[in-house]
Amino acid sequence: MSIYERQRAGKYIFLAVSSVAIIIFLLLSNSLVKELAQQERERMNIWARATERLAQTEVDADLEFLLSIISQNNSIPVLVADSTFHILEFRNFSLPDKSDKDKSVYDELTPRNRDYLLSRLKKPGGETPLSVMADNNPHFIKVEIYANTYQYIYFEDSILLRRLSLYPYVQLGVMVLIALILYTAVVYTKRAEQNRVWVGLSKETAHQLGTPISSLMAWSEYLQAAGTDPEVTREIDKDVKRLSVIADRFSKIGSVPELQLEYLNDLVSTSLDYMRSRISGKVDLRMHLSEDDHGVMLSRPLFEWVMENLTKNAVDAMDGAGSIDITTGDDKDKVWIDIRDTGKGIARKNFKNVFNPGFTTKKRGWGLGLTLVKRIIEDYHGGKIYVKDSELGRGTTFRIEIPSAG
Repeated sequence: MSIYERQRAGKYIFLAVSSVAIIIFLLLSNSLVKELAQQERERMNIWARATERLAQTEVDADLEFLLSIISQNNSIPVLVADSTFHILEFRNFSLPDKSDKDKSVYDELTPRNRDYLLSRLKKPGGETPLSVMADNNPHFIKVEIYANTYQYIYFEDSILLRRLSLYPYVQLGVMVLIALILYTAVVYTKRAEQNRVWVGLSKETAHQLGTPISSLMAWSEYLQAAGTDPEVTREIDKDVKRLSVIADRFSKIGSVPELQLEYLNDLVSTSLDYMRSRISGKVDLRMHLSEDDHGVMLSRPLFEWVMENLTKNAVDAMDGAGSIDITTGDDKDKVWIDIRDTGKGIARKNFKNVFNPGFTTKKRGWGLGLTLVKRIIEDYHGGKIYVKDSELGRGTTFRIEIPSAG
């Protein structure tokens, strides 16, 4: 399993554990809310029975007890009405017109408040008779006042219960927000650490290459003086210069490169000339350059690195046999380069993953080439690189987009 695959597996495990924890949390919270709602209904049943008993009682000894039960409800909104929708009593409603906050008689309320209470009573069933609503709605309780004469008690969830029903989701939202902040902080810290490692590794690589390159230059001069075939020494010089360019590229990682005006077609041609003699003869490397050679602001050493890296990847994807087509063009305020191969192709799900550190389909390699390419194009040149299209067994097209110099 590659580094990237292990990281992805870790993310999936984290998401799975988090999802299970959230589901358990919501189930427990909803269970608690349901239990509290059941307790409120039981309280309202006791309140309704006390109201019914108070209307029917003729024993003075019961009055104080029954009144105490009724007066204890100071949190659950409740309405008492007869079968004609006439409200006889109300408690604990937040009335829209605050001028009636101390009034307890429905007929003394302002028209606005009376309409409000009536709308609360009718809301559960519209124009359905109260006798029918009481039989079908758990928020209604039917109370017999005396023979065949009934009153209807309608109640709503208390403010506390409504708040508790929302609390799990508010708490969940806060937890998710905190988790996102922590995740962002961890990712930012990790990326910053990776960048420091990459920069240190790149500069150390450039430094370490300096000594053998100087030695090779001296040996090349010695071979020329010793009468070695000039063709041999010329090829050695080319590779030594190439190593110098590579060392220079590594030294530029981590610092802001100096961008200069370059012409796209000329740059692409020069970048690929070196590759032609160093790839398999079974690979047909073709260029389709636009008629106009567009000016762009680039770091030539770094951009040549990008082109060579993409070309090498294409050769590897084709197992050393096939064709690579390089096409340039422009679109409004940007120029683009398409690099198409006839290799193995990339699964759609991996279009973005190929640029992640550690992702590779090859048996050897660190999976950092395309990551460096993305960094050079996007961070240093303000451009974009992505998989334009790909088909398994048919090939892949990478597209590079860079702002035009105007």
